[in-house]
Amino acid sequence: MLKHTCAALLASTILAGSAFADTVKIGLSGPFSGGSASMGVSMRDGAKLAVAEINKAGGIMGKQIQLVERDDEARNELGVQIAQELINKEQVAATLGYINTGVALASQRFYQEAEIPVINNVATGTLIARQFLPPDNKANYVFRTSANDAIQSAMIVDEAITRRGFKAPAILADSTNYGQLGRADLVKALEAKGVKTVAEEKFNIGDTDMTAQLLRAKQANADVILTYGIGPELAQIANGMAKLGWKLPMIGSWTLSMATFIDNAGANGDGAEMPETFIQIPNTPKRKAFIEAYQAAYKVDRIPSPVSAAQGYDSVYLLKAAMEQAKSTDGRKVRAALEDLQTKVDGVVTVYDHPFSATDHEAISANIPVFGIVKGGRVVAAHEEDIQGDKAVRVKPRH
Repeated sequence: MLKHTCAALLASTILAGSAFADTVKIGLSGPFSGGSASMGVSMRDGAKLAVAEINKAGGIMGKQIQLVERDDEARNELGVQIAQELINKEQVAATLGYINTGVALASQRFYQEAEIPVINNVATGTLIARQFLPPDNKANYVFRTSANDAIQSAMIVDEAITRRGFKAPAILADSTNYGQLGRADLVKALEAKGVKTVAEEKFNIGDTDMTAQLLRAKQANADVILTYGIGPELAQIANGMAKLGWKLPMIGSWTLSMATFIDNAGANGDGAEMPETFIQIPNTPKRKAFIEAYQAAYKVDRIPSPVSAAQGYDSVYLLKAAMEQAKSTDGRKVRAALEDLQTKVDGVVTVYDHPFSATDHEAISANIPVFGIVKGGRVVAAHEEDIQGDKAVRVKPRH
């Protein structure tokens, strides 16, 4: 009896081991519910599209990718719990995701300690990819495929002050890490141009009345509203201006492209401008194929957050390239491969040609994003010349 039991246990262990060996477990963490959900769901669905393509083509080193999805609800404390679960219980080889800067800053330290790569494919807080830089740390396991806030804030200020000639900017930013770190980046970028804000106003997640903040900006004679927040609250700014009969241009971070801004603001959101790494325009064969595949898979016309979807998709292919170069899913080897990728990755956002190095974990450089503008419920190019000809695909300069 004991002999048979031992044999059965051995057989089940071998089967379990072979099943585990046939998959590459990758974590996927983001807000799939709540106010940030349009970003999280788009990122998740973009990543799942890439995984389906890769698995159909044979996977990574002959192994199928198994995504382990977790909804962090944009809550820092839940993000921390999920990180520990994915590392210790699920034993993922890497994790993709993080939409919210606060969740990323609170959670990614566990991957750093475990020496497991994490690719932030949406969160933009400038500090994120620099949290664990050498020489203070032996190596940095945090990478990013989104345009950080230092890049975006400089673009926002250049668009508002240099290109459009505004002189009295007011900043409206939410009270989260994302909003306040973004506000600080905006102030720094304005100071570099010798411009001071006439008002800096704060609001909370869930706020539905921006009258007080807008009245203070109006009394300060603001001529443009610069924003750092997420869709639902940004819509309340646009709607609040309409109620006051006081329409100023809104120029802010990429989150003005979220479906929750566009749909909740309606006509009041028209004209809002934001930096975009990807606009849902099929101006290259890769982008056309991606848009059509997303629309077919998820039965939608407009991607809820095109930027999130494209960056999520690309992050999977970058991870695949690194694992195949390393010939391993070992975290240290994958991190080293990401820092010295030998093959070009033809992504939706850009062609990734040595996107990372040991000291630079930012795949997106300042020359890549372009300005989008909300028109009739969609985001289109604010300046058509920015997406034509050889400007259609912008590539990070080699150093």
